[in-house]
Amino acid sequence: MKRLLGVVAGLLAVNTARAQIPAYAVAPRVTPAKGEQVAVLAGGCFWGVDAVFKHVKGVESVVSGYSGGGSATARYEIVSTGATGHAESVKITYDPSQISYSELLRVFFSVAHDPTELNRQGPDVGSQYRSVIFYSNETEKQTAQAYIAQLSKTGVFSGPIVTQVVPFERFYAAEDYHQNYLANHTDQPYIAFNDLPKLKRLHQQFPTLYRE
Repeated sequence: MKRLLGVVAGLLAVNTARAQIPAYAVAPRVTPAKGEQVAVLAGGCFWGVDAVFKHVKGVESVVSGYSGGGSATARYEIVSTGATGHAESVKITYDPSQISYSELLRVFFSVAHDPTELNRQGPDVGSQYRSVIFYSNETEKQTAQAYIAQLSKTGVFSGPIVTQVVPFERFYAAEDYHQNYLANHTDQPYIAFNDLPKLKRLHQQFPTLYRE
């Protein structure tokens, strides 16, 4: 994976904001959990997904890393081959009294990535960039599946949603230089073109959830 080379391809694409998607319509069947909760999501390059959720109220921490493969291959250069089973992922620790799991998914589908792109995201191509919701319990699984079904019926996306909903097994934190990458590289062309617009859309579409 050579992200800076990918900027050239990305500049050829139209980077437009998608319409805001509807909130999860299914009434909760269980009482929201208390205390810290964790969600693991994958939606392309973890730099931008990490940055989006760091600006969401109720999110306490976000860590970039790898999920879907084994410990021996959870290293950037190996994951970048696309042959490890890993997806670039983020581990989101959040307070369910401030933001629900379904609201996190709404942000995920609305501004963090494009769930209709199969094994790629913008200029980045490979299975390591696939769209995945790693669920930790039956409630998360049912919520993710029901929300995808709901969104598929609305026609808000131009193509079918290809997001995988799979059991969570392990999360491996990425190397230190990947953590909080956007905040430390705001002038990098890849970040400026691909990821800063996500923060703008987050602010525009979710003003009550956005935090500086």
